[in-house]
Amino acid sequence: MEFGLSEQQTALQDNVNRFLQEKAPLERVRQYSEEQQERADDIWDGLVELGLPALLIPERHGGIELGALDAAAVCECLGRHVTPSPFLSTAVLAPTAILLAGSEEQQNQYLPEIAAGNTTFGAALSEATGARRDAGVVATNSKLNGKALFVIDIYSDNYLVADTNNRLHIVPSDANGLTINTLPQIDRTRPIGEIIFNNTPVDALVAEDRGSALRSVIDIGRIMIAADTLGASQEMLDQSVQYAMERRQFNRVIASFQAVKHMCAEMAAEIEPSRALLWYAAHTIDEDPEESHLNACHAKAHLSEVGSFVGKTATIVHGGMGFTDLLGLHYWFKRIGYNRQILGGPESIREEAARAQGL
Repeated sequence: MEFGLSEQQTALQDNVNRFLQEKAPLERVRQYSEEQQERADDIWDGLVELGLPALLIPERHGGIELGALDAAAVCECLGRHVTPSPFLSTAVLAPTAILLAGSEEQQNQYLPEIAAGNTTFGAALSEATGARRDAGVVATNSKLNGKALFVIDIYSDNYLVADTNNRLHIVPSDANGLTINTLPQIDRTRPIGEIIFNNTPVDALVAEDRGSALRSVIDIGRIMIAADTLGASQEMLDQSVQYAMERRQFNRVIASFQAVKHMCAEMAAEIEPSRALLWYAAHTIDEDPEESHLNACHAKAHLSEVGSFVGKTATIVHGGMGFTDLLGLHYWFKRIGYNRQILGGPESIREEAARAQGL
């Protein structure tokens, strides 16, 4: 049996890549990073025109109603172009949470706005994947108190927040008692921050099995991050091969040297099987939910390791140039480093997978 992307999914990737090549080249990413802009509105508006915020939203709410594998295909493109956008939180995490845990009224309120690109979401879920000292959010009488760290897509209109009892809430960015601070971040293409809640009124999502809904949101988020790492890794490999074919030493292109060939071959050998692992993990989100948690853990943990290896090896292939801003290779290197830790590092995720199997 052949398992791969469909013609529709390949066409989706082609369209997204074509747009990003034109509207989000490295020069635009560098400008966003160096000027520390809050949002790259021109890029996000273009992604909205492509319909990407509506990807996972049912047609009855104005969406396209595609699946997790389609979203993973898009995330691979975003990683390949180190795209600054709130796609992860707005188009994946928030719609998934609202569909799983929201009431019909909440779905009618939020999903059409997300699908139309009229609102954006950040995600405060990090405390659900790893305890932080002096952090954690407590819900009492429809109000939140506490601190959330490493909030994804901090410059957003709303936030999806997980409390200490694994319940999910939606908080507008202008809510009373809300303090938003940015945090230093190595990957400046995706700003993070902290949110302090002080009797902040919230809209609580009403799922009965709240722990299951939160876990499902984290699972799909991990798969999307793994897809982003896959795209970044593939781009670093492609740049390494191109550089090796052009760079000359001792009157020969360095691609003719056995050591350089081996490094490029090792990167390719790590990336290629990871692609099938990722696709299958995304496939199980919709088609085999009982296996999706374990597959999401494996995909995120394994791609984190593969990405780290590719980032290091690609930089070595580029030699001293790999550490300079001239080539911009560090944007992908930093993207992979960020992806490795957000929503759980590989060590903690493997431990989580072991517990899920009763080990």
